[in-house]
Amino acid sequence: LSTLPSAGVGAVLALLLFKMEFSIIALIGVFLLIGIVKKNAILIIDFALEAERARGLSAMEAVREACMLRFRPILMTTLAAALGALPLAIGFGEGSELRRPLGIAIIGGLVASQLLTLLTTPVVYVLLDKLRTRKPDEHNLTRHPHDEGGPSLAKP
Repeated sequence: LSTLPSAGVGAVLALLLFKMEFSIIALIGVFLLIGIVKKNAILIIDFALEAERARGLSAMEAVREACMLRFRPILMTTLAAALGALPLAIGFGEGSELRRPLGIAIIGGLVASQLLTLLTTPVVYVLLDKLRTRKPDEHNLTRHPHDEGGPSLAKP
């Protein structure tokens, strides 16, 4: 989910670059982006979790390997969506003023999120893993009921 904001920002910046308004049609493009960007992050996270559990890799090693091995599928999905939206973005003729914001929003969001997916997803994954796992010496930081008569922060 850390890359979803970058997709929205990329879509809005692309629309600003081409001097277009953020319309309902552009909003539909952002909704489409949410699905694609979320899928890209799931590819990385799912592979990293499996590597951690099955092979006992650390979070850092697992997410690094996931990024390296899942880069091609992520890139192919992004390129397929961007190239599919290209005719919308460069189209002319009747109704093009309705379709162009959709194509530009999709392409702009995909470019921005693709650049940041391989940076922010591993960082968030490793940070969340650090929050999830406690270090062996952290149990000394909690107070026990027999210490100074204070309330216990440790679970019984």
